[in-house]
Order: sequence, then C-alpha cells, then structure tokens
Amino acid sequence: MNYENIIKSINSLAPLSDAIVDIQKLYTDASDDLNIESLVKLIESDAMLSVNILKMANSPIYGFSNKIASVSQAVTLFGIMPIYGFIMSYSVSQNLKVNTKIFGYSNEKFNDICNIQSALLLQWYSKVELNDARFLAPLALIMETGKLVIANEVSISSYENEFKEGFKKSKNILAYEKEIIGTSSYNLSSMVFHHWKLEPLYVSILKDLETDTQESQIITKYVEILNIIIAAVNIKSILTKESVLKACAMVQKMGLDANTFANTALKVKKAYIQELKQREES
Repeated sequence: MNYENIIKSINSLAPLSDAIVDIQKLYTDASDDLNIESLVKLIESDAMLSVNILKMANSPIYGFSNKIASVSQAVTLFGIMPIYGFIMSYSVSQNLKVNTKIFGYSNEKFNDICNIQSALLLQWYSKVELNDARFLAPLALIMETGKLVIANEVSISSYENEFKEGFKKSKNILAYEKEIIGTSSYNLSSMVFHHWKLEPLYVSILKDLETDTQESQIITKYVEILNIIIAAVNIKSILTKESVLKACAMVQKMGLDANTFANTALKVKKAYIQELKQREES
C-alpha cells in the first residue's frame, strides 16, 4: 500500500450532499442555539437520510423501549449532537462504499461495531457528564471511518490476502496499521473529517488518538474516554469478558466507577444480542 495514494483518495472524496452540507452549516452556525424545527425540516428533505436515522434510533442498543416514529421524536429523545452522529454516519456510508471483509467482518457487522461504540459511550458517560457524552457519541459512531479508507486502498491493491492474514494475526490494531501504512486509521479519519469540514475538535481528538500528545486537558479527557470505548468494542473484540475487563481497568485509572461501566456494557451487549435475534426472525 502507498501512503501517498491514500492521501490522494481522501482528497478526491466526493463532497457531501447538498442536504448534508446544509445540515452541517446549521450545526456550525447555530452551535448550542440550533433550531430543532429547522434541523428536522432539513433531515426530512432527504428521504433516505430520514429512513436511516429512524432505523438507527430504533436499534435496541440505544435503550428506547417504544418505537420512534418520526425524525422530530428522534431529535427530541436523543438530542441534537447524537443525531449529528447519525447524520454523519449516513454520509460516510454513502460516500465510502467499500467492503470490510479484509477485517473479517461484513459491512453490516462493521456498522454494528460503530453503533455499539456510540451507544456504549452515550449510555455510560451520560451517567458521568451528559454534555460530554452527547458531544462524544457522534464521534464514537464515525471514528472508525479511516478503516474504510484502508479497506478501499487494500481492495484495489495486490496486497489484500497478505493484509488480511497480517491483520488476523496482529494483537495490536493500531501498531499493525502504523506498520503497514505509516499511520493509524484514526489519523486517516481526522483527514477525512477535515476534508469534509466536520467539527474541528473531532479532527484534533482523532489526531491525538494516534499521537498520544494531547494539546489540552479537555482533549486529554476525551481521548481517555474514547480509548476506553475502543478497548471494550473494536474489530477484534466486541464486548468480550476480556475486553470489558481491560476497559474497566482504564475506567478506574480515570477515577470513575468501573461497576457502572461494566453494567452498562452488559446492558448494551444484551440489547445487541436481542437485535441479532430480531434480524434472524425477520
């Protein structure tokens, strides 16, 4: 694989759709004073986006027992920032159509992992600090975007079988990515987000997930939170006993209650198993 080719592929990504650009501008311009009615109207102007948001919002892993029937209801229940994550996740899926089989998962399973990461963060950290949870949940949902960039590059190279075998044997995903392409998928995610002019703080956080040289206390905290989520849920371990224990140790190191995290992880895992059963039955 060639690092320069990856950068070129990121820089050549198609722009976001007009509806997504308008929504992104609404978030950027309005900040905390975003007009919910305007947001709902923009989302509903894109039928596929609306359907996708409702599908994601109704996933059992987010913990709502009653069906969410409208975009307005979804925005009210989740809040504007988690909905931002749903919107950006949809945009990524539309603009990066790749096969994730090089990681040993179908695209559906890969999307599941991203959703579980976001749901776990939102449900766990909202018990600690709700505003931070709502800010980070969208990033948790789309932070693995760089792996789609890697999958795209591998799929058009002669390196696919070698990469799949090396990835399967690797014990440290980040180290393997750096060994193969000279950087991490999180840094590639930051480049994609920069290209699409997404939330600048997300770009900084993703860069620091790779370098571990945080430029501020708030970014340091955010990186610690995301690393806990990644330890518990990643493309090698989805809420296994070992991965949750590893994450719990990191939670304790932050001075937070590990039992709360473990119980939330168990709740999310049970909800995911329920969702898988529903898929099999449908």
